[in-house]
Amino acid sequence: MRELTDPEIRAAFLNCSKGEAKRLNLPRELPEQPWPELDFLGWRDPQAPDRAYLVAELDGRPQAVVLRSSSGASWQPRRSICSLCVTTHTGGVSLLVAPLAGPAGRQGNSVGAYMCSDLACPLYVRGLRETGTKIHESLTQEQRIERMRGNLAAFLAKVRGETAPTG
Repeated sequence: MRELTDPEIRAAFLNCSKGEAKRLNLPRELPEQPWPELDFLGWRDPQAPDRAYLVAELDGRPQAVVLRSSSGASWQPRRSICSLCVTTHTGGVSLLVAPLAGPAGRQGNSVGAYMCSDLACPLYVRGLRETGTKIHESLTQEQRIERMRGNLAAFLAKVRGETAPTG
């Protein structure tokens, strides 16, 4: 992924107003992100722990979404799998919900997916970050990266209100 600037990220949000995008908290260390290893940049809002954001470059342009997580934590950590990168975590996966883009989102419609709580999927599939729980897969690292990119594209298509192609 190429390095994105603050204005590029703020202009890329699909499911919030321009005013909301202008007020949201971007990572302070934006220039220090490991851009070459990222397929998307995801972060939690340090001032609102139930809010998260994700920006990816698809079809040559940045696309970003606002996400919310449930505030209720399970009393017992469970082993869960991220629907984007298919990484197994014990207590490190959250249901993240995105309002749909446009009128459907303003009416309260949303789509959700179980994702790595820290949104570091690109680092997990490349082995640059470990969860402590590992499931053997016969896929190569490049195949796992492509699977994650496909899962991400399908999720963003749902946020846009489109039906993602299958196959």
